[in-house]
Amino acid sequence: MSGQTPEHLRYTREHEWVEITAEGRARFGITDHAQDALGDIVFVTLPNVGAQVVAGQPCGEVESTKSVSDIYAPVTGTITSRNNAAETSPETLNSDPYGDGWLAEIDVSDVATFDLLLDASGYLASLEG
Repeated sequence: MSGQTPEHLRYTREHEWVEITAEGRARFGITDHAQDALGDIVFVTLPNVGAQVVAGQPCGEVESTKSVSDIYAPVTGTITSRNNAAETSPETLNSDPYGDGWLAEIDVSDVATFDLLLDASGYLASLEG
């Protein structure tokens, strides 16, 4: 799965991906590039439902055999759901970062934060520069 950057998603420079759900929420997780750089993920801390998050600010942590890294909120809003399975089976972030390895969903309060997100080609370009 290494090197995968789905075209239908949006991305942050901090290596999070964002997908708009059918309900209009922003579901997010870490990118394939991030999980590959981190190595084996062994622990995840997610934001609580109801928590207010701000785009670009830390809202959780991912711990791997190499390091501990912050998870950054990709947009501003309120956490409406979290993927508890990611905490109980953190290796899912390595094996399926764009599917079962999603982290949380946000009810977006500031749609202008979407303008800060990169498309797939912009994200790939940010990795090169």
